[in-house]
Amino acid sequence: MSRLVSMKPGEGRLVAWAFLYLFAVFSAYYVIRPIRDEAGVAGGVSNLSWLFTGTLVAMMAVNPPFAALVRSLPRRRFIGLTYRFFILNLLIFLVLFRSAGAEANVWVGRAFFIWTSVFNLFVVSVFWAFMVDVFTSEQGKRLFGFIAAAATLGGVLGSSLTAGTVARVGVPALLLVSAALLELGVQASKRLGSLTEAFHRPAGAPAAAEGDAPPIGGGVMAGLTHALSSPYLLGIAVYMLLYTVLSTFLYFQQAEIVDRTFADRAARTAFFARIDLLVNTLTLGGQLFVTGRLMKLAGVTITLTLVPLVTVVGFLLLGLMPTAAIVVGFTVLRRAGNFAFARPSREVLFTSVSREDKYKAKSFIDTVVYRFGDQVGAWASGGIVMLGLGAGAIAWAAVPLAAAWVGSAWWLGRRQESAGRRGPAVPAVAPRAAAGAD
Repeated sequence: MSRLVSMKPGEGRLVAWAFLYLFAVFSAYYVIRPIRDEAGVAGGVSNLSWLFTGTLVAMMAVNPPFAALVRSLPRRRFIGLTYRFFILNLLIFLVLFRSAGAEANVWVGRAFFIWTSVFNLFVVSVFWAFMVDVFTSEQGKRLFGFIAAAATLGGVLGSSLTAGTVARVGVPALLLVSAALLELGVQASKRLGSLTEAFHRPAGAPAAAEGDAPPIGGGVMAGLTHALSSPYLLGIAVYMLLYTVLSTFLYFQQAEIVDRTFADRAARTAFFARIDLLVNTLTLGGQLFVTGRLMKLAGVTITLTLVPLVTVVGFLLLGLMPTAAIVVGFTVLRRAGNFAFARPSREVLFTSVSREDKYKAKSFIDTVVYRFGDQVGAWASGGIVMLGLGAGAIAWAAVPLAAAWVGSAWWLGRRQESAGRRGPAVPAVAPRAAAGAD
């Protein structure tokens, strides 16, 4: 195992529990992701832009309470509370889906679309914030690719469960399965927290009691203010914004094709699940055998830039040939590349920031900035369609944005590698005397 993953003595148990934690979280998400996608189509493709607006509003509303939890509670407590809040929400939706009539079910589905979009970003952001708090930059380059493979396996399990059983057991039963998987993630996070404290405790030092680790502290709005004040964090925010705008362009084209092709709700849900299954299957080999070695040999810069380069080529092809086959193939390749290469290397960027920013600024970027990019992409796509310009015009509009994404990835990778060589973390906010240095 150490030959495959480049693990060092003492890291194996940490990696194993981190793997189980992420596997459980992604299994829970991919059980309900096809349900969310089908609910969005069932509510009308023309209404998707409004659902993205609702998601952005919900994300902005949830961020301050989450920052308050981070400020006032020890790490293990606010992680558990966050996940169990979402488990409670799943149980509420279970009741609503089971009891709502046909017309009300459409509105429940729209609410579920918004909720799932918030749920996804928060539970995954909390996981990776924990990882960049547990592992150093050097460890992240070696281990994050392998740990990210747990997300792929979880996606395979979750999407397989939904694709194979939704027609027989129905949506409410799948929500219960998702809730149980989330609770497994909570238990794994607790065990990982205990092992982390033991791993970093000096030999012979007494173990700390449960919950003794101090809260992270800081201001409730620190995520926003730090993200806007630090050139490095602002660069990550721009990278995320470009990624999500381009992803939304592609998502709308996929939704339009599915709406034209399938009339049955169960068939649409199964189709989305099969797309997820294909993405996760393709991703797994890269995460297990390529990502860690690529980051170690080529560095974060090259790894971070691969998917933006693929995106430039993909949108060029869509501009020339806006066909269903190109849309589906590009979607699968881009998402697989994101999970295998872009996501692990993007998380390494946060190993170079302060502990407060690992939870607050990271959460702000991963949620509010992410969904703001969705919003921009949704309304831009809708505007282009209203002008009657078609899918090819959306692709050509995306090409210069994808090129800018390449430049953003390159700059961030060079900054992170430079910070890693210097040793100290990239400051959250530039000192006043050197504010114009960047």
